[in-house]
Amino acid sequence: MLIEPCLREHDGQALESAWYIGAECDGGFAEYTRVAARHALRVESSLSDVELASFPCSYSTAENMLTRAQLAKGERVLITGASGGVGSAAVQLAKARGAHVIAVTSAAKADALRDLGADDIVLRDQPLDEALNGQSVEVVIDLVGGPQWPQLLDILGYKGRYAVAGAIGGEMVELDLRTLYLKDLSFFGCTVLEPEVFPNLVRHIEQGNIKPLVADTFALAEIATAQEVFQQKGHVGKVVLKVRKD
Repeated sequence: MLIEPCLREHDGQALESAWYIGAECDGGFAEYTRVAARHALRVESSLSDVELASFPCSYSTAENMLTRAQLAKGERVLITGASGGVGSAAVQLAKARGAHVIAVTSAAKADALRDLGADDIVLRDQPLDEALNGQSVEVVIDLVGGPQWPQLLDILGYKGRYAVAGAIGGEMVELDLRTLYLKDLSFFGCTVLEPEVFPNLVRHIEQGNIKPLVADTFALAEIATAQEVFQQKGHVGKVVLKVRKD
């Protein structure tokens, strides 16, 4: 059973705006929680609880971004922050759609991203146009923002699509409006999941199109250590907390 992290119902009442567990709805680190049945989806899989626990938030965020951007088979997509939880999920899910995947990461994590399905690797500090040999992409999946942001629009082709769900590199960016309208670009801010996203994610899991990426596991009592490991950013994938069993 997987719990959809984006909630649209509470105590039998529809919510005016969606809640996320651990954000608008407290209890992200709780041992027990209660959600509406519509948010609990059965999964037919041989994966362990730890492996399944690595999917809901990051993979649904990635699938939502790809859904909003309408990434199609054969298209080229560039993914920033590709070694993180959402980024590594986006690499797998984009590959499952038949796209050509370009991952932006560090040299130390390049091989891990190739193993996940990345076709090309761009090192984090490389000028994007140079790294892509002047070629454009149809879609950008951005989880970083920051000073390099204008380059993301430069490499988007005509009618390119840009989807964003993170700004760990800096939330304030500079936009030349002429780039936006002269290239007929489309921008998508991605937070609330589209209705089809989580069922589609479950289907990918059941069909074996994607694999869990668990970097490390900790007992719930070791949460402080787990958070320190997470903040060091030396891992690829997810850090999972194991809840004790009675």
